[in-house]
Amino acid sequence: MEPPFPTGLTRTMAAAITTPLAVTHRAAALPRATHDAAWVRWLLTGIALLFVGFFLALPLAAVFTEALRRGLGAYLASFRDPDALAAIRLTLLAAAFAVPCNLVFGVAAAWAIAKFNFRGKSVLTTLIDLPFAVSPVISGLVYVLIFGLQGWLGPWLQDHDLKVIFAVPGIVLATIFVTFPFVARELIPLMQAQGNDEEYAAITLGAGGWQTFWHVTLPNIKWGLFYGVILCNARAMGEFGAVSVVSGHIRGETNTMPLHIEILYNEYNFVAAFAVASLLALLAIVTLVLKTFIEWKHAAARGDVS
Repeated sequence: MEPPFPTGLTRTMAAAITTPLAVTHRAAALPRATHDAAWVRWLLTGIALLFVGFFLALPLAAVFTEALRRGLGAYLASFRDPDALAAIRLTLLAAAFAVPCNLVFGVAAAWAIAKFNFRGKSVLTTLIDLPFAVSPVISGLVYVLIFGLQGWLGPWLQDHDLKVIFAVPGIVLATIFVTFPFVARELIPLMQAQGNDEEYAAITLGAGGWQTFWHVTLPNIKWGLFYGVILCNARAMGEFGAVSVVSGHIRGETNTMPLHIEILYNEYNFVAAFAVASLLALLAIVTLVLKTFIEWKHAAARGDVS
């Protein structure tokens, strides 16, 4: 009879080979600890879908239903109103100023915080998070205290015939304040995770500061930068609290789309109010689509998806 194991193979070595096989067979026979039952998966999925449907899909459907309640003609007529057109223009104008300003600040702040060590670094990081911690209404009041008629700079502005509060500059400043963390907060952890090795290599090969930024740093952060800009733009167009304090609610002059919606709703002009609200909802949907696309492209660039 042949020996159970090849010649020279000790029982200890044989046990070392056969034991993992036995453990593997036992593990395959037992349900995995991380494998949930089918009813658990279906229950959790159902709860998530109900939550999304009740708190997101249903309100969105209600907005478009109310906006089109009197037909497409009444819906389109809501946008031909001069006050509505002025509100749309002002919203786009505020976003057009806020997004580029926050883009420049966000990239500069993230580059400084992630790539360099300097005195006051923790203070700068804390200040970037300030709009997340402070109510938008409070930030609007701060601008009133600074630039208002009775504020610190109010008399000087009045003497030089300059108007900030209850005018377009105040709306732009308030929008910039509430949106400036988005780009920086998106880029700081990304730059910290990437490290400084590529920048050091570029400098070693003779590249200057701007060359290193344009050809090394910027390509590495482009998807995170796009993502932060999209979020910043969405918040800029939908901001209500801070803009409400500094605008003065002057119809046709200082009302953005959210403020115009509030006025129309308080006047019981529900079709026009929901029509303008549907425009903001469409912009939100476009933002989500762009956000999903950016996330997919970023994952594809890292090789996480095919």
